[in-house]
Amino acid sequence: MTGTTLSVPALTGAIMCMGIATANSILLVSFAREGLAQGLDAAAAALDAGFTRFRPVLMTALAMIIGMVPMAFALGEGGEQNAPLGRAVIGGLLVATVATLFFVPIVFSVLHARHDRRPDAASEAPQLEPTA
Repeated sequence: MTGTTLSVPALTGAIMCMGIATANSILLVSFAREGLAQGLDAAAAALDAGFTRFRPVLMTALAMIIGMVPMAFALGEGGEQNAPLGRAVIGGLLVATVATLFFVPIVFSVLHARHDRRPDAASEAPQLEPTA
């Protein structure tokens, strides 16, 4: 789309995006699991987690995207060398943020709803210990 070739800096940017997307998804899923522990069903817990974690996920992604804009424009001498990294991070975070906020809660609720429908699900479900 941007006409940038695949290079080591672009792959480094892709790895950075995967790390940020994974961290955001883990936070979303852990918050949804807390909702399950409080007695919410899977869909309500996932929806609540998505609404509650929306701003922190968006702030993390926007901070990184805004920070990479000067690098993506390849301004200055030698800027074209690191431009693929900036472009990969911006594109990857745009896709990863949408996936984190919409795809992860849907998958969480579908998988937990399927798990809850199994006849032996109650006996296999791990019990969460309250922390003090």
